[in-house]
Amino acid sequence: PYYVDLNQELFLQASLQSSDENLTLFVDTCVASPDPSNFRTLTYELIRSGCPKDPTYKNHSSPHSHFAQFQFNAFSFINRYPSVYLQCELVVCRKGDRSSRCYQGCVNRFKRDAGS
Repeated sequence: PYYVDLNQELFLQASLQSSDENLTLFVDTCVASPDPSNFRTLTYELIRSGCPKDPTYKNHSSPHSHFAQFQFNAFSFINRYPSVYLQCELVVCRKGDRSSRCYQGCVNRFKRDAGS
């Protein structure tokens, strides 16, 4: 566990363990939950499909493509839960591949109307 104060800035970094310098890492989705085994019921989205959902979320660029870095302010779930757990989905892409998910950034997916 990592103990922090409410609203304290948290800095996180994920790293890709590969010797292939042509790979890059992208944070697609991060969801928080007070239950480490349930990220569907009571959740809080920090970022979804590359789109920040929390106003304190900030993505940081790294000079090394094998690192993904971001920050957000610590929060609590209705002051009833002592711990918050994170589940993040990251994407690995070929560096320079502009058609890959890593270079698309925020992707808003809208449902289509089937019509009458």
